[in-house]
Amino acid sequence: MSAVVDDDALPARPDSSGSRTFARGVRDLRDGLASRELWFHLGWQDIKQRYRRSVLGPLWIVIATGVTAIAMGLLYGELFGMDIKVFLPYVALGFIFWNFIQSSILDGAEVFSKNEGLIKQLPAPVSVHVYRVVWRALIIFAHNVVIIVVIFLIFPPPLNWTVLLVVPAIALYVLNAIWVTIVFGILSTRFRDIGQLLTTVVQLVFFMTPIIWTTSSLGNASGETSSRLKLVELNPMFHYLEIARGPLLGEPVEFYHWAVVLGCTAVGWVLGMLVMRNYRARVAYWV
Repeated sequence: MSAVVDDDALPARPDSSGSRTFARGVRDLRDGLASRELWFHLGWQDIKQRYRRSVLGPLWIVIATGVTAIAMGLLYGELFGMDIKVFLPYVALGFIFWNFIQSSILDGAEVFSKNEGLIKQLPAPVSVHVYRVVWRALIIFAHNVVIIVVIFLIFPPPLNWTVLLVVPAIALYVLNAIWVTIVFGILSTRFRDIGQLLTTVVQLVFFMTPIIWTTSSLGNASGETSSRLKLVELNPMFHYLEIARGPLLGEPVEFYHWAVVLGCTAVGWVLGMLVMRNYRARVAYWV
């Protein structure tokens, strides 16, 4: 005889939707975005803490970036025989946008390891700390906009309607800063050597990216594109700078620069979501 089994007598089937799902990762990002008051406050506190008891306070951000940009612009402009009216705005914009990229990478790599106590004591989405880093980088960038205004008043560029393209460029910067912080922040928390490696790599990439030099200096006498210029175009940072710096200098930005940045953004977000899915829940144990 076959036994009749009552379904109500069977133990409940365990929930198979563990924490390692894309839905949980997306929810974390959404919940973190909803906690904007928290990461707004934390980002501002980071800036205030950095310049605590300083007479000039956050103005040191503008002074440090401005002095470096002007000094490098004058020095390398003289070495390369460049017109200072063109080269100084070029270098200044390069420094300002590069600082945003650099801080997103290096500060993002340390965001979890430097906030161990807060992560363990405050029950908040992991993405709150990600948005905190990006918000802090935007605050610093906003301070440095003063440098752009001053330089443009002294050396006005030939601006046109394409200057509006800087808006989607900065939006792409923010999107990339989020996934960069997620990937490097979580992986650096697990493998602390990654942070040290990134510091070295970022310094190397700075000199390989046209910030204090121009791509026109790599061409040969006949005006043909040199093999060195082709190597520069393999550097993604070159394309990231071009989409933001070109419109502000009144220069046309070729579509392939945007295509490279959009491609890197898409690949980066796929990688970021994979890291969020697999390792988001382990951050509290790794810090």
